Amino acid sequence: MSRKTQALAALCAGLMIAATGCGSSGDSGGDDNTIIWWHNSNNDPGKGYYEQVAKDFEKANPGVDVKVQAFAHEDMLTKLDAAFQSGDPEQIPDVYMERGGGELADHVEAGLTKDLSEDASDEIDMIGGSVAGWQVDGKTYALPFSIGVVGFWYNKDLFAKAGITTAPTTMEDFYAAVDKLKAAGIQPVSVGAKDAWPAAHYYYWTAVRECSEDVLTSAVKSLDFSDACFEKAGDDLVDIVAKKPFNNGFLSTGAQEGPTSASGLLATGKVAMELAGHWEPGVMQGITEDKKGLGDKTGWFAFPQIEGGQGDPAAQMGGGDAWAVSEGAPDASVDFVKYLLSTDVQTGFAKNGMGLPTNPDATGALTDPALADLIKVRDSAPYVQLYFDTAFGQSVGGAMNDAIVNVFAGKGSAADIVKATQAAADKEK
Repeated sequence: MSRKTQALAALCAGLMIAATGCGSSGDSGGDDNTIIWWHNSNNDPGKGYYEQVAKDFEKANPGVDVKVQAFAHEDMLTKLDAAFQSGDPEQIPDVYMERGGGELADHVEAGLTKDLSEDASDEIDMIGGSVAGWQVDGKTYALPFSIGVVGFWYNKDLFAKAGITTAPTTMEDFYAAVDKLKAAGIQPVSVGAKDAWPAAHYYYWTAVRECSEDVLTSAVKSLDFSDACFEKAGDDLVDIVAKKPFNNGFLSTGAQEGPTSASGLLATGKVAMELAGHWEPGVMQGITEDKKGLGDKTGWFAFPQIEGGQGDPAAQMGGGDAWAVSEGAPDASVDFVKYLLSTDVQTGFAKNGMGLPTNPDATGALTDPALADLIKVRDSAPYVQLYFDTAFGQSVGGAMNDAIVNVFAGKGSAADIVKATQAAADKEK
């Protein structure tokens, strides 16, 4: 048994994962024929779909054994971070979700992620410019399979009940909607502040509204946050928190797991809206008993405009997920990742509402009207700012996220966000 197989066995034992998700390599033919695949579609329909995808690949490639592990999103990130911090390629799954930006650059510098530039050249050409977020020094290290934007998902029925006839486009509109929802006895917004990143998205967005594209692009390269727009974005966040729009107990609310999570509260009609990404319809479907989520009650609107902000009003904030192959993974892993970007697999991905596919031949398969509209927003945006914690890297992004959560908890200021972020950035220089 190899160290990677031992690591998988230990992980399964530690987490008490069901046998369908883990298992020994048995007589699979050895490591050259065994692919360990981690993903975060841990609810149906996504979980079952990916299990079938693995079986289909095995059938088309006799002797190859794909070991599928479906994690809750937060659990997957924790395990991946631990694997990369070990610096040992054998601890990293063969195929895993890579978020790009500064995180990917760190993985590449450590020699832990495989260069796919030549082996997947056809897929890279097909994806086009969207692959840029997963390139380092002109080389491609992962293939994005879903790219989307973050905005407010809302319950159309609850908006109507509160007398809201038009989705907010400005912060003034947003605050007016919050007041109407409260007056109707409806909790306006859910946020999974326990997991930090859902709360952090509010500051990312206010910064996109306050800062020009040039300033944001420069900050990613220089890690200099001295421009006044970064503190203005913090002031905007303080104002949002002061309006008290969030669900009861939001500081201890998780992001996506179960009916009491932020996504669960929206899916079950306990709140009217949530700021979340393109994954939200699929997550809600996995939480509700009928597997429909909000169904035809689902609405979406972009983060509101901020008066006087320097950001392009059509700009979006978001990112995506890509399939990467760890250095030292079996050769079949590259073939598997290419298969995951095929029209057949991406079409099923779209039909199941699992995200916004990057294969252009699969976008027409989106059955969820909200997702079909969202892909138009993505493709028409002048630019999409990558999540800050991904763009700036784990150390800088983590410090920023912690400072943002402190603001949500009433223990921090706009200046504190900039100070904590810059301090972390200075250590990286």
